[in-house]
Amino acid sequence: MIYGQLVIGPPGSGKTTYCHAMSEYLQGLGRKVAIVNLDPANDVLPYKPSVDVSHLITVENVMEHIKLGPNGGLIYCMEFLEKKVDWLLDELQKVKDCYLLFDCPGQVELYTHNQSVQKIVSTLLKSGFMLSAVHLVDSHYCCDPAKFMAVLLTSLSTMLQLEMPHINVLSKADLIEKHGKLHFNLDFYTDVLDLEELVSLLSDDPFLVKYKKLNVALKELVESYNLVSFHLLSIKSKECMSKVLQAADKANGYVFGVNEENRNIQNMLSCAMSADFEDAKIADIREKYVSMDTESGQGYISQGR
Repeated sequence: MIYGQLVIGPPGSGKTTYCHAMSEYLQGLGRKVAIVNLDPANDVLPYKPSVDVSHLITVENVMEHIKLGPNGGLIYCMEFLEKKVDWLLDELQKVKDCYLLFDCPGQVELYTHNQSVQKIVSTLLKSGFMLSAVHLVDSHYCCDPAKFMAVLLTSLSTMLQLEMPHINVLSKADLIEKHGKLHFNLDFYTDVLDLEELVSLLSDDPFLVKYKKLNVALKELVESYNLVSFHLLSIKSKECMSKVLQAADKANGYVFGVNEENRNIQNMLSCAMSADFEDAKIADIREKYVSMDTESGQGYISQGR
């Protein structure tokens, strides 16, 4: 089995930075790790990729020779890679003894509408790769109820489109209040609690009040699937990196394999049963980076689901 993470998310969510930081963290644990650059528009990398799609095709060349724009060029590149997926499989055989980190493009349409990435992933899974999607979203979107609702819909759509083990991550958690204070406590956003409260906030906006029925319908859609929740990530925190890695390893099955450097029954059971209390998962971020008071000064008391 070849294990790894498919790192996806919107532009600017920190995918490349995460791959670099996670690679160094994994090497510190004693794992052999390889980064696979699947972004044909990413020509400035902080790491040296073991496999690089730019050796096959680049957005720059597509824009120059086929006269497409940046978005159309990126879609063309991924559709071309889908047709040349055997090239990718051959390249990956060179690093088959490594834990893989796939640094993917940031165009949202590739994961919500276009099927090229889904077909590439499906081929990898059928070829014996055990992958989990790590979907990064910039955590400062939590400060805006409308943007957080959009994040929920994008995350849900991506989960349904890719059809693979999946975890959602709020990245840059150390900057979570960069664009304003949170309206609710942190667990509201990580556990996606009581979205009725979110709809109420949207209804208070004079511009959005006329879309109340639509917002209620979107809220009910997210709740009906009951799939979306988030982990917190700050690459400056080893505790955050460890928790995200643990969640990804549970999703792709690495923790249940036979080749981990320190795998034993206690570690496997602890990971499988989610031994950490829910509050402990966000305590470090909450204490360091998040004001304990919300805008009302009262805080938000989670009611559960």
